[in-house]
Amino acid sequence: MQKSAPQQSHFLNVDLDIYSKSDLQPLVDAFGGKVSVLYVGRFRRSYKAVLEVNRTTQDADATIRAICALILALPRPARRLWNEAKMRDFSIGIQPMKDPPSRDFALSAETVKQAASVGARIVITIYAPDVAR
Repeated sequence: MQKSAPQQSHFLNVDLDIYSKSDLQPLVDAFGGKVSVLYVGRFRRSYKAVLEVNRTTQDADATIRAICALILALPRPARRLWNEAKMRDFSIGIQPMKDPPSRDFALSAETVKQAASVGARIVITIYAPDVAR
């Protein structure tokens, strides 16, 4: 049975977007089965990986904390690749809907500190409204 789509603006997921001058496959491999790989490979004149945590989380706050824990647990060679990456983004996906007119998606101060401690930015990605619903 398929669940009906949410009728309100809602959090979708957090993608971890990594850009580097080095091949990111060893870093992705170090995460193992704890992440879903959406993309890893060449991207223009560099390398890119797009990952999602492979466990259910409630919101962006919990998802970012879960990814930070994975980053902190990386073995030294993979952590070096992480640290040398040109860009490390936690991309929070939000799907807007007609209702409610506004909605907050808060991150705790501790989550922001954790993201900063691993050298990552927090990016908000707002997708086009799904007007068919």
